[in-house]
Amino acid sequence: MAVSGRVVGLAIVSITAVFAVGVYYAQVYGYYDSVPVEKGTVELTPLTEEAPEEILFENFTAINADSSPIRYRACFNTSMSTALLTETYETFEGAEPRNAPNWFDCFDAAQIGADLQDGLATAFIGQRNFEYGIDRVVAIYPDGRGFVWHQINDCGEKLYDGSPATDDCPGKDN
Repeated sequence: MAVSGRVVGLAIVSITAVFAVGVYYAQVYGYYDSVPVEKGTVELTPLTEEAPEEILFENFTAINADSSPIRYRACFNTSMSTALLTETYETFEGAEPRNAPNWFDCFDAAQIGADLQDGLATAFIGQRNFEYGIDRVVAIYPDGRGFVWHQINDCGEKLYDGSPATDDCPGKDN
């Protein structure tokens, strides 16, 4: 019995569609897990360059994925004022929020990034090199809304582009 080209074509298209849906689901939903609220969940690095310390926060929600160190996103509120935060903690220049999946709707990277550029929010160092080449960045608005993401730093850029690490990159052979 001969199989027509139409049946073979339909089978190929069907298999491709199922595969595409599986890949989409894995990238957008499958790898992410909710992050529990724990001690040290929202931390900032003091100006004295000591270890990061936890700040006051509430209404915390976050996602993360083991598949990449930069998939972490979090949203929270704090009662701490911007004046107190900037006098106490290290600010971060060059903050670039990473897009979150559409279903994680509390985190709008484009809006946060624009507000950081316009001075409507302030970015702080949560923790430098919490994983080699990756910094935790925290942006906080004057009304107390806060957002956290992971961002590749200069040492991480060097690691990923293959160039040698400089002396200021911690813990890696140069």
